[in-house]
Amino acid sequence: MAKKYRYELPEHPVDYGVKVKAADLKIDMEAQRTINPARARAIAADIKPHALGSIIVSERKNGDLYIVDGQHRREACLIAGIETIVAEVHRGLTLEEEATLFLIKNRESAKTNAHDEYRIGLTAGLPLFVDTEKVLASHNLKIGSTSSHQIGAVQGILGITDKYGADVLDDVLTVAEAAYGRTAETWDGIVIGGLGEFIGRHRSMMSASATLDELARKLEKRSSAARLIGDARSFATGFGSKADGTGSRKMAAYRLFVEAWNKGRRNNRIEIGS
Repeated sequence: MAKKYRYELPEHPVDYGVKVKAADLKIDMEAQRTINPARARAIAADIKPHALGSIIVSERKNGDLYIVDGQHRREACLIAGIETIVAEVHRGLTLEEEATLFLIKNRESAKTNAHDEYRIGLTAGLPLFVDTEKVLASHNLKIGSTSSHQIGAVQGILGITDKYGADVLDDVLTVAEAAYGRTAETWDGIVIGGLGEFIGRHRSMMSASATLDELARKLEKRSSAARLIGDARSFATGFGSKADGTGSRKMAAYRLFVEAWNKGRRNNRIEIGS
């Protein structure tokens, strides 16, 4: 089992309940999500200064204050003409540590979209994101809207690295391309997620390159990636009889990969749930 990746920060001074001028606060987009002007305007339209809570700010060595979390509340204050806002001020952090702090503050809230989290995770130099990015780069892939050279299933690939390790993600991308070529469907979250579960769970028989080649040939023979995606969706919904989710589609693909692997095989068969 791969080690779990963790977000960690060094001990550093923090001051709470500090009033700061909204106009003095700066933003470093390398450590921030993309601002949503409509969200800021919506906050400003019904703003209640005493209910804004504390934003998170980093005071850098030169005295400049950079927002870590709370840029929409700060923007709303500027729109509404509110001069000061209460802040939790952290001191002595690097840019990488500011990005890490942002992710720590937002990891459980699901407020950050996956692409922003990935970009900020790279800025922070966090191993989960750095290790994943190295694998993507080795396959000439980037994070973006899913296409022949981009993957949109950010949480899916991060989940493979986090659960099984970067080596498994590397194997998943290798097998997917060998089986289906470089298409948008190849990098679909259902395909990648299902393969991640298959190779991650059964890595002991997937370690040899010849075995990975055999898996790719079996998958290519079974169907195209587009057909696999359709079959997984149908399987996950009970052919229209029930609702499904990302997890159920991924596990449906995993089962289809098991069936493809077992077809015509007497030895090294895989039982579902093994």
